[in-house]
Amino acid sequence: MAQHGLSLNDTHSKVIGYLLWIFGFTGAHRFYYGKPVTGTIWFLTLGLFGIGWLIDLFLIPSMDRQADLRFRAGPTSYTLAWILLTFLGIFGIHRMYMGKWITGLIYLLTGGLFLIGVLYDFWTLNDQISLKHARRGL
Repeated sequence: MAQHGLSLNDTHSKVIGYLLWIFGFTGAHRFYYGKPVTGTIWFLTLGLFGIGWLIDLFLIPSMDRQADLRFRAGPTSYTLAWILLTFLGIFGIHRMYMGKWITGLIYLLTGGLFLIGVLYDFWTLNDQISLKHARRGL
């Protein structure tokens, strides 16, 4: 039962969102909340020349709520998967964490599939986890 606007489907963390916002001119917080198109735009324009980055300071609670509504909660932590992707993506640790051992080993041996795989995962990680949870019936 949700109380006072709190969601039982809490898939993403506002704390992590704000920590990533510090580097928001790279679009990191937008990728985390499942907005890869605007994340890429922020990356290429340094947060819309800093203006979009500043506005996002106030939009993070809304982005967090939208992510909680859009993605399915379950045993695989979105936050942990994103931390592993961000810092260890080229080693495939995030894929191993999600039970994708073969592609995890391929990433490990090829530098994240020559970084193209890492880029793909930045665009699709939230959907990969949500689909995994849906397949388990969660």
